[in-house]
Amino acid sequence: MQEVKAAAGATHVAAPGAALQFSQVALPYAYNALEPHIDAQTMEIHYTKHHTAYIKNVNDAIAAEKITYGTEKDFFSNASKLSAKARNNGGGAWNHNFFWQVMKPEAGGAPQGKVADAINGAFGSFDKFKEQFTQAATTRFGSGWAWLVNENGKLKIGSTANQDNPLMNLKGELTGTPVLALDVWEHAYYLKYQNKRADYINSWWNVVNWDEVAKRLA
Repeated sequence: MQEVKAAAGATHVAAPGAALQFSQVALPYAYNALEPHIDAQTMEIHYTKHHTAYIKNVNDAIAAEKITYGTEKDFFSNASKLSAKARNNGGGAWNHNFFWQVMKPEAGGAPQGKVADAINGAFGSFDKFKEQFTQAATTRFGSGWAWLVNENGKLKIGSTANQDNPLMNLKGELTGTPVLALDVWEHAYYLKYQNKRADYINSWWNVVNWDEVAKRLA
């Protein structure tokens, strides 16, 4: 199995003496840019309603509960100590910031270069990787996320429930540095695909931003 380096990744750091604040990344494309795979109405509601609410709610929780972690890394590594409001909304805030960036219009296909090498080294082929990732997304019961993560130089596939993520280091759960993510909450696809999660997952492969994945492996 090929080793890969963990991406440094951007993280929010509070100013000395200030509480950590989560912020919402600007959507890097228009609401309709991912059509026909993800429709404009879903994108607009997902970004302006669901994601915006997670940002507000986690920042409200940080203020009300006087949470003093200065970085997102510290916040998530102590997830088991957080209130349900802080943990769930913090996960929702971070997960969606990540999700928007690993998609782009006119993308998808098979990765090239170092991403292809890393995937082939870890899973044998892109087709085998795609099958395993699709399985993780399809079989996640209820709401959650499917992930490709880098754990100590090894690529792994798994899923998390609700708005948990692999940065939380939760006992018995998937851990590592996220490289790719897929939101399988119903609000991510139900307007277009209704109960056909498998169709949504299959279509999503057409908008995967392999350039961003490559940055996460740099």
